[in-house]
Amino acid sequence: MNAKEIFFKHQSQITENPICLEISHAKGIYIFDKQGKKYIDLVAGVSACTLGHSNKQIIQSVSKQLSKYTHVMVYGEYIQEPQIKLAEKLSNYLPKKLNCSYFVNSGTEAIEGAIKLAKRITLKNEIIYCKDSYHGSTQGSLSYMGNEERKSNYRPLLPGGKMIRFNSIEDLKHITKNTAAVIIELIQSGSGFKIASKQWIKKIKNICVKNNTLLIFDEIQTCFGRTGKLFGFEKYNIIPDILCIAKGMGGGMPIGSFISSKKIMSNLKKNPMLGHITTFGGHPVNCAASLKTLEILTKTEILNQVTKKEKLFRKLLIHEKILKINGLGLMLGVEFKTKKMCDLVVKKCRENGLLAFYFLFEKKSMRISPPLTITEKEIRKSCHIILKSINESLECLS
Repeated sequence: MNAKEIFFKHQSQITENPICLEISHAKGIYIFDKQGKKYIDLVAGVSACTLGHSNKQIIQSVSKQLSKYTHVMVYGEYIQEPQIKLAEKLSNYLPKKLNCSYFVNSGTEAIEGAIKLAKRITLKNEIIYCKDSYHGSTQGSLSYMGNEERKSNYRPLLPGGKMIRFNSIEDLKHITKNTAAVIIELIQSGSGFKIASKQWIKKIKNICVKNNTLLIFDEIQTCFGRTGKLFGFEKYNIIPDILCIAKGMGGGMPIGSFISSKKIMSNLKKNPMLGHITTFGGHPVNCAASLKTLEILTKTEILNQVTKKEKLFRKLLIHEKILKINGLGLMLGVEFKTKKMCDLVVKKCRENGLLAFYFLFEKKSMRISPPLTITEKEIRKSCHIILKSINESLECLS
């Protein structure tokens, strides 16, 4: 059997028609297939490959850690240098009330831990979440996904969830003294990168304080640096009670974290002890990759260039068929009039050597989330291919 046949026979599929790009290698913002074709990657593993593919410094850090040890014990029992260095460095760049990290393997695990923690602290079980929100696909995270179509066949889910409309001031009346936590994406990852209004977030924070409700920010896709800041909440001047991060923090390696104050996190060690357990969470190799990613971003001008790069994308992507561009920084959603048009453009882009992608809920929008290291020249080339692909799609529709 060839690779494609093995893929379909022995590997579980998640869609009827996967892209089936057979990967040879990847470097910088480029992915190469087994036929030698070169693609500009504007997906970056869905915002995960912050510093591009095969970053030399990350590879060196990973290799160095591999030569010392890999997994040695379940999370939290042994003192492991990559873990403590990453925890300390994160605390240096976060507000004082976010000074204690629990490392996990993924974004959905960070959400699961945060929800457990909120229930443990408040002794309440109502969780407020938003329409069209996406927080992961495990059972708990799925319970607070704002899309019934994707949830319906997996019920019963966790009880206590209550959905409100994103950016709706009126719906904030549903946050009451019975609410354990409100979980918010500052930029909705599944709905075309819709941005939370500052007024709305401020009101949510005030209501949460009034009702002894914890505020959880899901920054799984906004960290590290997608918005031009290490963390999206820096754009709002609002500090959450619990911060969830993942994807881009690993520079391409699997890692996540839920972060709060030492006081709040200490509740996981008593009543009951082992309040949250993970075998591979805080894997030393992945922590080494995350630490290097954080070091590079804080010691270079990469973050300072994100807004400039966003503006260049917006300046160049002008076409009568582009209705608007949603999002912030280097997480942009290019919106078309129809799903059919969007599908065609993404397909034509791939044929023309550029990888873009779709959104879970917003079918008329195309995702652009390249490595933060993309250059001006590469942005110009990317936009040229996108515009060319739109014109070719119009020819197909005519």
